[in-house]
Amino acid sequence: MRATTPRRWHSGTEPATARSALKLRLLLSLTFTPLFALTTAAFAVFAARATPDSVPTQGTLTGFAVCCGVLTLLAAIDLYVVIRRRRTEL
Repeated sequence: MRATTPRRWHSGTEPATARSALKLRLLLSLTFTPLFALTTAAFAVFAARATPDSVPTQGTLTGFAVCCGVLTLLAAIDLYVVIRRRRTEL
């Protein structure tokens, strides 16, 4: 029978049992998911109400709304991953 080898080889000085700070990631995801969602909605409303001669322009506000929407999506995905990992590890 063949001896099992670790799937990942550790390089560097990290401990073999290192774990991520799931509580901190959970707190940050719970904080920033609604915050980014609200800022996405706010920029979208401001972009919809922008006139052609307003500063910042409608395109700039739309760009900010898209960026905040991407950040909302990333924070929500991280929240899902953290919750799933906490269920399996704890």
